[in-house]
Amino acid sequence: MLKHPTSAVVQSRKLVTTVARIQHVDNTTSSYKTNMSTEEPIAVPSSIPTGRSHQSMLASRRAREQVPEGNPPVTKPPSMGMFPLGYKDAVYQWWNSVTPTVAERNVISRIPYLRAAVASATNSATEVPSAEHPGQTETSTEIDPYGPRVWKSTMVTLSGKNRGLNEFSVERVGEPVDDTLVMLHGYGAGLGFYYKNFENLSRSKGWKLYALDWLGMGNSTRPPFRVCAKDPAAKITEAENWFIDALEEWRKIRKIDKFTLLGHSLGGYLGVSYALKYPGHLNKLILASPVGIPEDPYAVNAEMPEPMESSFQDEFTVDQQSTTEGHGSSGANAIRRGQQPEASTPKRRPYPSWLVWLWDANVSPFSIVRLAGPLGPRLASGWTSRRFNHLTTEEKQTLHDYAYSIFKQRGSGEYALPYLLAPGAHARRPVINRIHRVGRQVITPATETAPAVKETGYPVVFMYGENDWMDVAGGLAAEEKLKQAKVQALLHGTEEEKRKENGAAKVVIVSKSGHHLYLDNPDEFNEYARRELEETRRQTLRDRS
Repeated sequence: MLKHPTSAVVQSRKLVTTVARIQHVDNTTSSYKTNMSTEEPIAVPSSIPTGRSHQSMLASRRAREQVPEGNPPVTKPPSMGMFPLGYKDAVYQWWNSVTPTVAERNVISRIPYLRAAVASATNSATEVPSAEHPGQTETSTEIDPYGPRVWKSTMVTLSGKNRGLNEFSVERVGEPVDDTLVMLHGYGAGLGFYYKNFENLSRSKGWKLYALDWLGMGNSTRPPFRVCAKDPAAKITEAENWFIDALEEWRKIRKIDKFTLLGHSLGGYLGVSYALKYPGHLNKLILASPVGIPEDPYAVNAEMPEPMESSFQDEFTVDQQSTTEGHGSSGANAIRRGQQPEASTPKRRPYPSWLVWLWDANVSPFSIVRLAGPLGPRLASGWTSRRFNHLTTEEKQTLHDYAYSIFKQRGSGEYALPYLLAPGAHARRPVINRIHRVGRQVITPATETAPAVKETGYPVVFMYGENDWMDVAGGLAAEEKLKQAKVQALLHGTEEEKRKENGAAKVVIVSKSGHHLYLDNPDEFNEYARRELEETRRQTLRDRS
C-alpha cells in the first residue's frame, strides 16, 4: 500500500494498460455469457423463509454453482457487455454532463410530495432543496398527507481548511423532536441514493431525519486525504478517524445528544468505529449490508494481501433485475442457523493481478473514470447499468448521471479504501473482533469520588438483502457476540447497570434485494426501518417518564 494516493501522471501508463484490459474483457463478456446462459439457479426448500429476522440467513453465493434435480429453468435477462454505453453516447454525456450539485437536485426532486410542492409553489424562487440550492421547502398538508414537513439542504462547515459536510434533512412541523435518525451512505456513493427512503422514514412522529455525505465523498468538500502513520494498525485508525471525527464534529454543531445511526456498507463499518470511539451518543445502530464484519487472515496480517474468495465482484457484474426478482423461498444463498458452507464447494476464480495492483497502489476505480475523460460515462455505465436496471428508464438515467457526477470529482475520501479493506472487501480490522464492545464503552472514567459511567447496551440491527453479496454469516456471528456481551453485563454489572440494560441484536433479511437493499426493495426496507424507529421512540418516552 502506498503512503500517499498515487499520482495519475506517474501511473498513467499502467492505468491505460488497465483500461485496455478492461475493454478486452468487455469484448469477450458477451460471448462468454451467451455460452453460460443455459445455467439454472438453484432452488432452495420452502422451509427456509426470508424477510424475517432470526430465521433464514444468507451465506456465500457458492450454492449457485450447483443445480438441484427437478428445478424448473428460470429465464435470464438478456446479457449485456461490461460497458453498455456506446462510445458516441459516452462522449455526448461527458460533454453535456450536469454538475454534481445539479445531479443531486435531480435525484432529490424525485421524492414524492416534495416534487409536487415545488411544482405548485406560487413563488417562482422556490427550488428543490439540494446542494445546488441550499435552503428549505415546506410541504403543506394539502399536498403532503404526512405533512407538513420541512425539507432542507445545508453545507455544514467544519473546522480546518476545506472541510464541510453536505447535509439533507426532513423535519415534521409542529411536533417536538424526540429522536434523530442519521443516514450514512457507502463507499463512493452519496446521500441521494436514499431518495426512496426519505419520505417514508420521515413519517414517524417525533423524529428528525438527517442524511450526510461523508467527508471527501458525494457533495461534501474534498480535502486531500493523507495518512501519516507508519504502523499498520495506526494507519487503519487514522483512516477511520478521518471520517468519524468529522461526523462527531457535525454532531456537536447540531447539538444532538443521542441519535440512531443507519449506515450502509462502508457507512455501517464506520458507524461501528464511531460507536467505539465516541460512546454515549447512540441509542440504536442499524447496519445495512455492512462491509468488513467477518475476519479474513490475509486482510488482517498481509502487507500486500493476495486476493481471496469472495463475491465482491458481484457488485459490478450481477444484473440487478435478477436480484430484485428473488429466488423462491430464499434464493441460493440461504443456509440454516449454525450451518457452515461445505468445504468441497468449488472455489471462485481469484481476482486478476491488475485489480490487486490497483487496489494496493491506492488507485481507486474513480481514478480510472477520471483518466478516461470522454469515455468516463462509458466506464461508469458498467456499474450503473446493472445496479439500476430494475428502475424506470428516467430513474436509471437520473441515477447514472448522479453516480457519474460523484465518480468524476477530485479524489479525496475514496483513497481511504485500501487502508480499511483488502481486495475482496475484507476488513483489515474486522468488525467481528470488536462488535462485542459496541454499547459497552466507558463514557466517564471513574474518579476518587464517583464510579465510572458506562454504556448499558443499545439495539444493533443487521440488515441484509436476500441476494446480498455480503456474507450474512458474519452478521449472525456478530449477533451472537452481542448477545453474549449482554449476558456478561447482566452477570457482572452493578445493580444500576442491570436496571438500565438495553442491549439487543437481530439479523433481518429483506426479500428481493441485494447489497443495495434500501434501493432494491425500498418498501420492505422502509417497513423494517420504521419499526425500529417506533421501537426506539417508545424507549425514549419510557426513559423520560
